[in-house]
Amino acid sequence: MHVRRLGRVPYREAWAWQRALVQARLADLIPDTLLLLEHEPVVTFGRNQGRGSLLMGEAALAALGVELVESDRGGDATFHGPGQVVGYPIFKLEGADRDIRKFVRRLEQVLIEQCAAFGIEAGREAGAPGCWLPRPGQVLPVGAGAAPENDRKIGAIGCRFTRWITHHGFAFNANVDLGYFDLIVPCGIADKGVTSLARELGAPVDLAALMTALGEGVARVFGHASPTWFEGLPGGIPGLPEAAAVPAPVAALDPIGPTAASTPPASLNPGGSP
Repeated sequence: MHVRRLGRVPYREAWAWQRALVQARLADLIPDTLLLLEHEPVVTFGRNQGRGSLLMGEAALAALGVELVESDRGGDATFHGPGQVVGYPIFKLEGADRDIRKFVRRLEQVLIEQCAAFGIEAGREAGAPGCWLPRPGQVLPVGAGAAPENDRKIGAIGCRFTRWITHHGFAFNANVDLGYFDLIVPCGIADKGVTSLARELGAPVDLAALMTALGEGVARVFGHASPTWFEGLPGGIPGLPEAAAVPAPVAALDPIGPTAASTPPASLNPGGSP
């Protein structure tokens, strides 16, 4: 498995790269590949779903520097922007792995494990894919089998499958400005909130180290050996810019952990919550 760190990329550009890489994976020109990146501020929504979750129009969003894109993924409206780690697995599902629910649950497991690495309790929400945090202060009956009530999402998942090649994927809120989520009804769920690692911990996290942990976590959960790391796109793939290709592998960075030395991104708050 390859992991490719791509830096900060506009959404439409990364979307085009995914389409090219799906064709490359179908032709076995590349192995299973995970793209890790950040996006410029953008609100996306899925095919035929999510416009009703927009709380302002395209012109108003543009005035705030936020692009609006109707994507071909599943799912409702969400926000991507700096400080959020986005992962796009370009994986070929074969045999017993040709199970969409299984694939989504594996992505959820990766995010749940990363939260646990920070001492944050996280889990799943029935009928709402993603990584969720429970409402604080709950007391559950012993032996009742009751699950805690979730009240905020820290990681979103929206995927597409083309001849059992996966694309799109997950977005994990690390240091992202949560004010932007006030521009939408996140994932169309009005009665639950959104959070981030930085908000839960009270300090920003090291994004590069988080990407390393996510890449290693995806490899482990999906049954791959430790991945080979690259900076940039693969070369020789139709539809990908050759100027961005970096063929030589690079070393993975140090493992995950909060860092007091991390510098939070400049505020992108358009007037919502911090």
